[in-house]
Amino acid sequence: MRRPNGFPSSSSRRASDVPADASYSVASSTEVYRGKLMSFRRDEVVMPGGRLAVREVLVHPGAVVIAAVDELGRIVMVRQFRHPVRRYCTELPAGLLDVDGEPPYRAAVRELAEEAGLRAASWHTLLDLATSPGISDEIVRVLLARELSTVDDADRYLPSDDEEVGMTVEEIDLDDAVRMALAGELENAATVAGVLAAARARDAGWPDLRPADSPWHRAIQ
Repeated sequence: MRRPNGFPSSSSRRASDVPADASYSVASSTEVYRGKLMSFRRDEVVMPGGRLAVREVLVHPGAVVIAAVDELGRIVMVRQFRHPVRRYCTELPAGLLDVDGEPPYRAAVRELAEEAGLRAASWHTLLDLATSPGISDEIVRVLLARELSTVDDADRYLPSDDEEVGMTVEEIDLDDAVRMALAGELENAATVAGVLAAARARDAGWPDLRPADSPWHRAIQ
């Protein structure tokens, strides 16, 4: 059975199985702006039927987000100023995939140590997210870190960026973090997804978690 919009019913096909339509080819692509970390381009896309449509794309290197849960059931959060939204945000530790050749898992290990001063003996993949697929190619991997320990003082990362210098770290009971997410007190999309996924995995007894180095189904551009 097919639904009115032409998509197959969930009983016959999963969303992840739906192939991309080959008619959506790119006729031309122009870089409009290149910044320090990201760029912006203008694509002309061939739509079904042959019509050309303009699509503007924010090109992003991708990122990792870490849901670090300690033995007391608390999740590690950082609080830092975010200029685009002009306020302090409470978020999971995270970082860009901006080191050439660095696997996402290794980037997550580095970011947890740098932002929270923590190491983890247990790592798994929780989620893979396309954060805003209508405007950006950004993809984010959320990893679960457990069995936490503190980084030695001699190995601690010394922040140099003004926003990093002002960053604070706190541990929040995971159930409280879920409440904060549902109350709108956490607004970072990957943070909300990571908190809810970590709580779901904990409640299920941490079953069937993907390895930390699981391949991504969507290639990093």
